[in-house]
Amino acid sequence: MSTDLHGRVALVTGAAQGMGAAHARRLAAAGATVAVNDIRDSAELTALADEIGGLTAAGDVCDPGECVRIAADVTRAAGSLDILVANHAYMTMAPLLDHDDADWWKVVDTNLGGTFFLVQAALPYMRDRGAGRIVVIASEWGITGWPEATAYAAAKSGLISLVKTLGRELAAEHIIVNAVAPGVTDTPQLQVDAEAANVDLDAIHRYYASSIPLGRIGFPEEISAAVELLTDFAVEAIVGQVISCNGGSTRSRA
Repeated sequence: MSTDLHGRVALVTGAAQGMGAAHARRLAAAGATVAVNDIRDSAELTALADEIGGLTAAGDVCDPGECVRIAADVTRAAGSLDILVANHAYMTMAPLLDHDDADWWKVVDTNLGGTFFLVQAALPYMRDRGAGRIVVIASEWGITGWPEATAYAAAKSGLISLVKTLGRELAAEHIIVNAVAPGVTDTPQLQVDAEAANVDLDAIHRYYASSIPLGRIGFPEEISAAVELLTDFAVEAIVGQVISCNGGSTRSRA
């Protein structure tokens, strides 16, 4: 059964590249009108919106006022806001005692705080429609932790708890909240890992693949397939769950 999102409007954050762009393309292919967000307008964001017949919705999700504006702008332009895919992310890595305090909190504020503000901004519009779908992109590291990624892992773990709680809180309103926790995936974010390890990108790919039962890292399109499932309005029994897309490296510990 294919997902039919015709007549639905989706907001995908962090969509200028990587997984966010893949999610936007996938939902548009299923029929949704997709608003693509990044912290600022760019040629890449505009090109993606043009490609998928969507619209741009630039703004800083760390700012609650900006989140309110983004949700209102999308609804005004497209007529509703039915789906939120909170894909935005910011990550830096450092040993705990070396991690700059301000940067540590920026990681947490972006990943966890930004999602909190977005959900608050989107909820009134979903309630107006009598249903909604919220998909939060967490991380395998939010389940397992990872050395030198204390802020990122803590923030992603917080997202998992947020999803489990909101799943219980909102299901009775047919607003269904779930998370996808990707393992290592072939996105530009891996360049951060490579620089932290002082190796090139190919080396970091091989390093991660060596510990994955499937024998390779993931691809954005695979994560987007899980996102599409969780945005399907014909699927309502999956509530407050974390789908781990990681080639078998954690095997559903969350």
